[in-house]
Amino acid sequence: MSLRGPIRIGALASGVLSVALLAGCGGGKDFANKPRPAAALTLNGAITKDGVSISPNKLGAGPVVITVSNQTNASHTLTLDGGTSAPVSTAPIAPTDTGTIQATLEQGTYTVKAGSSAAVVKALAPARLVIGKPRSDSNNEVGLP
Repeated sequence: MSLRGPIRIGALASGVLSVALLAGCGGGKDFANKPRPAAALTLNGAITKDGVSISPNKLGAGPVVITVSNQTNASHTLTLDGGTSAPVSTAPIAPTDTGTIQATLEQGTYTVKAGSSAAVVKALAPARLVIGKPRSDSNNEVGLP
């Protein structure tokens, strides 16, 4: 008995299946080449006895990650306030520790405040962020997810 017939049928079925799978890949409305959002910018800052500082404090609208180091002797909660969105806060940041806020900022002015559960004689001065026009998309930036 010859196996040429079943081998040909198997090869033909395999070829038809491959063509069908390839036809279903890519294209169509679901895979339109839409611009990606701007890449997130990392802002760094510190809470000191004089107040909160953030750098850079002037940037374009889009996603940001704000990382702040608490360089005081007390725990502080960091709060980002401004724009049209609700305020965003961190959990208390212990002395010598860091806290992070992730947000997408629209054009406008924002404040970054440090609060403490302890009564203080003088409130810490907040940092001010000035957010300008939206940043460009990240379509041509390599190394992004």
